[in-house]
Amino acid sequence: MYETNGLQHWVSSLDRRIYTVLVGSAIGLTAGIIAIMLAALGPVITFGAVLGILAGLYVLSNVSAALYGVIFMAALLPFGTLPFKIGITPTLLDVAMGAFVLVYLLQWMTGQRQDLRLTPVHGLIALYIGWLLLCFALGLRYAMPTSAILRQFAETLISISMTFILVDLLRDSKMLRRLVLVVMAAVGAQALVAIGLYLMPDDLAERTLVRLARIGYPNGGVIRYIEDNRALAERAIGTWVDPNALGGILAVSAAMIAPQLFAKRPVLRYRWLTFGVLGVVALALLLTFSRASMLAFAIGICFIGLFPGYRKYLVLAAVGACAILVLPQTRSYVERFAAAFQGADLATQMRLGEYGDSLELINQYPIFGVGFTGTPNNNLYTDVASMYLIMGNQIGLVGVAVYGTTIAAVFLYGWRARQAAKNIPDLESIQLGYYAALLTALLNAVADLYFFRLDFHASITIFWLMAALALASSRLAIEQSESTVAKTGRLR
Repeated sequence: MYETNGLQHWVSSLDRRIYTVLVGSAIGLTAGIIAIMLAALGPVITFGAVLGILAGLYVLSNVSAALYGVIFMAALLPFGTLPFKIGITPTLLDVAMGAFVLVYLLQWMTGQRQDLRLTPVHGLIALYIGWLLLCFALGLRYAMPTSAILRQFAETLISISMTFILVDLLRDSKMLRRLVLVVMAAVGAQALVAIGLYLMPDDLAERTLVRLARIGYPNGGVIRYIEDNRALAERAIGTWVDPNALGGILAVSAAMIAPQLFAKRPVLRYRWLTFGVLGVVALALLLTFSRASMLAFAIGICFIGLFPGYRKYLVLAAVGACAILVLPQTRSYVERFAAAFQGADLATQMRLGEYGDSLELINQYPIFGVGFTGTPNNNLYTDVASMYLIMGNQIGLVGVAVYGTTIAAVFLYGWRARQAAKNIPDLESIQLGYYAALLTALLNAVADLYFFRLDFHASITIFWLMAALALASSRLAIEQSESTVAKTGRLR
């Protein structure tokens, strides 16, 4: 008996020693790796890597955190890449989306998720994805894809496919409402960064932004001006680098936030805080000097004002329009808008020239377009400052029709759900905000291409995120209404 107890004590002591050695070795190895990184990469990159690893471990255990990571990465570091290559150089947004999809799939594999919930619109979304694949394959006749194009096209397909995952994942109003808060926080932070950089002296702002060169950003020439003319006004860019792309995202986000000011049950308890976030985002939008984005946001506000409970926005829009026309501080804005509608400024003239060339290309390749990898000859080009024209160039008029039908179905589904949503305080304002954001993006796309062009992955992701949130909020409203009818025998 004594020998048995002694043996157990010795084994237990040995186990503790092994455990201690392993823990000590792990701590030492970690400290060594951090020391090497500090010497080779510097404290900023090292801190970011350690923080990223810790955040990644948490994200892999929580699907909501993974989704929030996607939103924050898209809003704050849309063009950031890993500071090292692994064959290709994935972007930080790629990593965030990969983690999100992985966690979602693990839920299916472990039995945490068992029934797939979608909407009738998803059939059309699948058709649109299939058409993109067909046009990409047919476009290989004109040029072979580079590794960058292959990666960007795959990113686009994943972003569109997120509509399937998100609509299935978002099954209660709390998650949908929380996403409004996450977008407000992420875009509000980006707006503050944009305003801060705009107010800095140009040299200081340039030096600040080029620090991001280690993660894939340009290492110079990032400050932007109207018509790229230093004699004209500077344009806010934030960490989006392109002022028009930033303007589009700010406009879309502001339209999503706007209904919260007059909501019956806003996502933030204090309306003044909502007003503050919306004001900061709107100010940053103003400083981008993106005319298409500002006009799209104005129309989005008028769209919100058409619904009962939000008519105050029509009055505010009218007052705002009068102030812009009268105040001397906004005279330059009025002149730029007037020049745009008259085709008198250089930027508009260049766009009109692009539109003519695009229509000629569409006339030559009307069905399938020319794909995504190149054009049949050097006299043709696909990039044009309009999403719908660049779509016509690359996926043909049939592709534009499939896309238009899909988006129309999203809005028809939302209109069907509106009767139910307006009687559910938790959903009423956020459903309207999601559709206002989607409409703003579609209007902005008339004169900008960032919601379709392959190298603007973050813009594409945010567009389809809004489409998914619009569908998810509508599906939830319909389900809750049907559940109420089943229980009470009447509509709420």
